[in-house]
Amino acid sequence: MKITIKTFAQTREITKTPSLELDVEEKATVASVMAKLQERDENWSLALDTSVLTACNHQLCEKDMVLCDGDEVAFFPPVTGG
Repeated sequence: MKITIKTFAQTREITKTPSLELDVEEKATVASVMAKLQERDENWSLALDTSVLTACNHQLCEKDMVLCDGDEVAFFPPVTGG
């Protein structure tokens, strides 16, 4: 199945990849997608550290969420305001 990956802020700067299409296995989770991306190179590994936030189809989600064909997964760093 195909999903779309989007990166924002620091994750985009580190990976130099604003978006990409990715083929993943059925019943893939956000965590398994992260692991697959981290295997690509050191930049992805650094960008997707344990503190990164995840969203699926514009809704924050946990890393154990099971993905469906056509889903959009976004990665971005924690944000603080003041």
